[in-house]
Amino acid sequence: MKYEVKLISIEEKDKLMEKYSGRFLYEVKADIYGCCIKLLTDERHVKERWEESFYPMSASIRSHGRLVVTSETDGRMQVLYDPLSKTAFLINVDYYGWVKSIALSVASDILEDEHGINSVHGACIDIDGQGVCLMAPPGTGKTTHTYGLLRLKGVRAVSDDWFFVRLMGGEALAFASEKNFYIQADVAEIWGEYKRLVDKAEFDSMGRAIVNVRWIVGRGKIIPMTTLKKAIILKRDPEDKTIFSRLSPSEALKCVENSDFCNPHLLVRDERKTNLRRRFFMNLFNLLDIYVVNTVAPISETHRAIKEEILGL
Repeated sequence: MKYEVKLISIEEKDKLMEKYSGRFLYEVKADIYGCCIKLLTDERHVKERWEESFYPMSASIRSHGRLVVTSETDGRMQVLYDPLSKTAFLINVDYYGWVKSIALSVASDILEDEHGINSVHGACIDIDGQGVCLMAPPGTGKTTHTYGLLRLKGVRAVSDDWFFVRLMGGEALAFASEKNFYIQADVAEIWGEYKRLVDKAEFDSMGRAIVNVRWIVGRGKIIPMTTLKKAIILKRDPEDKTIFSRLSPSEALKCVENSDFCNPHLLVRDERKTNLRRRFFMNLFNLLDIYVVNTVAPISETHRAIKEEILGL
């Protein structure tokens, strides 16, 4: 299940804004790592989930980017994006996970072009002051392992899905992107500690819910930033019998580039953007110890390898 992004001109954007302007019942601004991203929608459930996901931005701040979320009677799903005005139109997109991710991608588009700040579609944890990121294509166990590690003493979370990175003074600083986390319903089946949270959450048709994980793990277990020291790249390869191994920076770059930088939500994928992302990840990996973990093995084996062999917990 995926969507395609169609790039549009600013003239096409203006026509669409004129077409939909009479529909907007809700206008909400979010603070996404300093970017003011405005949601315009006539769908109440989208507005409510947006407010649960993101920190609010003052209504007096001019927006840097916009999301228009609405529906049409033909039922045809469309994701349209004007890269000049940073405006995305989500038509008949009924999965909030995509709304949230496209908002983060709009902010990322702004930050990487104008501020030299890049984003990683991945999880980020902190272990006694040392940051570890988990990167993976969808469906390879990134979220599962992140929540498993968060149960352990000394482990804190920065983000479970998307974070921003600044390369400064020879270090990689990772910053949180969202207020609350978007969990899967089956997390409690794997890690029983989250059962009380799952029992109280309101899940959508895709089996996901926005929750305040602090309620289970404690307020001090969620922090706004860390300094990255290690990267773990997850893959599923039935032909490879090795559970984990180390990677060089160039091997790691090839690995993530082959999976579209582990990010299915990139809005602009032209040569300039690809070169920018390639340069960022090469610079990032040069600062980190990097491992690859094959999650085709049972979760008990892969989690033990991550926890004990790589992280020493």
